[in-house]
Amino acid sequence: MTSKSHVLYDGACAFCCKSVELLKKLDWLGKLAYVNVRDETQAFLKAPPVAGAPLLEQMHVLTRDGQRLHGGYHAIRFMAWRLPAAWLVAPFLYLPGMTWLGQKIYLWIARNRFKIVPCEHGVCSLPHKD
Repeated sequence: MTSKSHVLYDGACAFCCKSVELLKKLDWLGKLAYVNVRDETQAFLKAPPVAGAPLLEQMHVLTRDGQRLHGGYHAIRFMAWRLPAAWLVAPFLYLPGMTWLGQKIYLWIARNRFKIVPCEHGVCSLPHKD
């Protein structure tokens, strides 16, 4: 697919965009590419394993071979190994209980991201589920 893993984020979410700005600053080795999941020109977003994933509910990372998709806390752990500034923290993300706790914290932040960093002009929104 590509030489970089793809960070999939909601480009209409101010919190998500700020997070991506930070990731870009920490991505000294250029290991990650950043893709707004609302960009309909990205064909791979409609193909497995990405198609059907809750892309607007949490950040995801598609591995560079295009075969594996990591979401939420698992995406954070994946990115930590690719960002030199996070290498010291990365092993602690695997301690017993951290996956459970990390995912709980991640999901709370994801659900409240529009309150944490308010949207401009009401742009931030998630499509209604049927």
